[in-house]
Amino acid sequence: MLRAIISDIHANLEALEAVLADIRQQNISDIYCLGDIIGYGPNPCECIDRIMASAKQCLLGNHDQAALFDPEGFNASAERAVFWTRKTLENGSGPQADKRWDFLGELPRVIREPNLLFVHGSARNPLNEYVFPEDIYNQRKMDRIFSLVERHCFQGHTHIPGVFTEDLNFLAPEEIDFQYELGEKKTLVNVGSVGQPRNGDNRSSYVVLDGNKVFFKRVEYDFNKTAKKIFDIPDLDNFLGERLADGR
Repeated sequence: MLRAIISDIHANLEALEAVLADIRQQNISDIYCLGDIIGYGPNPCECIDRIMASAKQCLLGNHDQAALFDPEGFNASAERAVFWTRKTLENGSGPQADKRWDFLGELPRVIREPNLLFVHGSARNPLNEYVFPEDIYNQRKMDRIFSLVERHCFQGHTHIPGVFTEDLNFLAPEEIDFQYELGEKKTLVNVGSVGQPRNGDNRSSYVVLDGNKVFFKRVEYDFNKTAKKIFDIPDLDNFLGERLADGR
């Protein structure tokens, strides 16, 4: 099955539209979204609408949950963004506004398929746990996470793409020519972020899964346009726009 796996859009409409266009050019119809459609960015309503229309499967992310309930463990900047996002969604009118809330409220935390697990955070804590590249040095944590994975797990949340192997290596896309073949050994694949990349590359990140082959994709978008929207919204910190140019 040929499918695109995206994550962490964070209400960045320009990035999402660029990625969806790239996916269409490859004639891929099955899109899996690993959560955090909203949060941080200036276009929550539009991004939810695009995902409702295009994603075959979608998970709940921690920022999506925060908009539904109250944010927990968020820094001040992220918390302000959550409350602005919630207000923006609440100010919507018509049946589409209700559909957005219903859509978010019905999102699952885990998707399981034979040999495949899809989460936002980790297999141990699907919503909130970060698995960073440096966690390969935390054997106890990684052993516990891998014990909960049947074969391969796709995740997001950190915004840093790459492959974790069961023998505790982290392979950045640049190290493996942006592709990886899944085998018998367990792997964790972070697909990166569509709307707020954080590995020093300001292009949107996502992956294409073609049988057992994973292809890491990068897509350019007009981050200056997104940043200007953020700068024009007092409740969104300028930092949230500034970081888009650096990919940090």
